[in-house]
Amino acid sequence: MSFSFLLGKLLRFVLTVWAATTLVFILLRMTGDPVAAMVPSDAPQVVIDQYRERFGLGEPLFIQYLSYLRGILAGDFGISFRTGGSAWDMVAPRIGPTLMLTGLSLLLALVVGIPAGMFAAVHRGKLLDRFVMGFSVFGFAMPNFFLGILLILLFTLSLRVLPAGGFDGPSSLIMPVITMGMATAGSYARMTRSAVLEVLSSPFMRTAKANGVPPLRRMTHHVARAVLVPLVTLAGFSVGSMIAGAVVIETVFAWPGVGRLLVTSVTDRDLAVVQLVVILAAATMALSNMLVDLLYGWLDPRIGTSRRSGGA
Repeated sequence: MSFSFLLGKLLRFVLTVWAATTLVFILLRMTGDPVAAMVPSDAPQVVIDQYRERFGLGEPLFIQYLSYLRGILAGDFGISFRTGGSAWDMVAPRIGPTLMLTGLSLLLALVVGIPAGMFAAVHRGKLLDRFVMGFSVFGFAMPNFFLGILLILLFTLSLRVLPAGGFDGPSSLIMPVITMGMATAGSYARMTRSAVLEVLSSPFMRTAKANGVPPLRRMTHHVARAVLVPLVTLAGFSVGSMIAGAVVIETVFAWPGVGRLLVTSVTDRDLAVVQLVVILAAATMALSNMLVDLLYGWLDPRIGTSRRSGGA
């Protein structure tokens, strides 16, 4: 893995974040005048002009864009239209709860999906295989918001054992994590099953079985290593889907995270906060994809070599 390979991935990361920043900046300003949402309909023109000057909306669009980029490079992400304070101060306290929710959901998907897929492949065509595949289809097809509502009806309204929303201790994480991790666990199970079946039918596995290698050792030393590359690919994509799904899950469970803040900020037309949340989401997804590419080069150096020969 050469320096040019790493530099190419870093450059792609920077360009992706820049493109997302530019796109959201332009699109938000095409949706209408944000000042109209901040002042009463009968506000005099002098008041409207004062708001425009305060938030830098009186300049031409290109000048606003350059000022915004300079602010980002200096660590200034703008002023919240709703509070008048720094947009970063509004978003920063919400990052931790969102990372906690998505991280635990991803961990649940890994812990449940990968072993389930491996067991389904080993017991191909049997009852366990059909059960795991049925579970994966159910988890993939079930809308997150609908599953979340069902869990609230069951565990909060009927059994009264879990809180319906907010953050009030570890018990508040159970339903949101299950809701977010279910679909991803189903995807991991299906991917793992397909990869394991392909490896089990390969010549080197038949040779290992003929040489008397125990089944557990074959699964841990041969199969597990062979399925790492497709699972790393799926992990990179699932980070993006979980970030997108966090908006819905945090709204359903009133979770104090970035996704819920994004919904309220879009409603209030709080441009600076919306822009910052989108930039953070784009940076997270671009970073996860870059890490996947780097893991490719570490797991299989031939991948990095072929990419360097064909371009970054």
